[in-house]
Amino acid sequence: MCELGSGSVSLVSMAKRTLGTAGVRTVCFSYLFIHYALLVAYVARSSEILTNSLGIPLLESATLFSLAFGGLCYFGSQRVIGAVNGFLVFSIIASFTVLVVVASGNIQWSSLLETNFAAAPQSIPIIALSFVYQNVVPVLCTNLEGDLSKVRKAIVLGTAIPLALFLVWDAVILGTIPGFAESGTITDPLQQLRSSNGTVGPIVEAFSFLAIGTSYIGFVLGLTDFIADLLKLPSGQNKPLTYLVTLFPPLVLSLLDPEIFFKALDFAGTYGVLVLFGVFPAAMSWSERYSNDLEAPISP
Repeated sequence: MCELGSGSVSLVSMAKRTLGTAGVRTVCFSYLFIHYALLVAYVARSSEILTNSLGIPLLESATLFSLAFGGLCYFGSQRVIGAVNGFLVFSIIASFTVLVVVASGNIQWSSLLETNFAAAPQSIPIIALSFVYQNVVPVLCTNLEGDLSKVRKAIVLGTAIPLALFLVWDAVILGTIPGFAESGTITDPLQQLRSSNGTVGPIVEAFSFLAIGTSYIGFVLGLTDFIADLLKLPSGQNKPLTYLVTLFPPLVLSLLDPEIFFKALDFAGTYGVLVLFGVFPAAMSWSERYSNDLEAPISP
């Protein structure tokens, strides 16, 4: 940020500085692929929840979700967006707590000792996808004015809280359904929970919608910032073009294939996240330290 004299530095800027033109093109493609795939997944799932809850057509529910949360990102100040996001996170934790309490009544602790390592590789894309926040880090650095200690604190806590929630949730799922780990058939654990406990369904829908809402906000902010950097637009200004390019394609694709949620998640985790946030940061760090082409390389 200091070197470029800009408050908004994205992966494109860093890749251009460290990896050259080929690196920039690959980063751009991977970044756009991940974000559009996930935004499609979020709009598809949220519209399904709204349709089931309000009884409105998918077109209206998908448009309503996109306009509401996209409009918040476009018109809202950092303070307003932060307040709404904070409320969503609080509601997520509250609904999650209720869900765990209700679902954990039938936990069989012996089930937590069961293992099925053959099924583990299939979970890697989703695990990688579950902890993707790197797209928001450039925005975070801008909002925190480059304060490194605050950025580190936000990243550590922002990783630790979801990790704790995932571990608790996995324990509830694996402990509630006997023989789930050893089963050779693919089953939907949430569907089994709904069938065994009627109060779980509405709580799951509320929790899912809230989680999607806060994720959607983060990815919209990250993608609009990325597109603005790509198009060399001034930082700190909301441009109608960037939001139109960000919000409209996912809305259309989610309506063309309402069942696209899980497919989009799997593709984004497999082909996007592991490349963009697994390979490229290491490559950029290596270039930053050892390349002779940079004016001020960092000492090893």
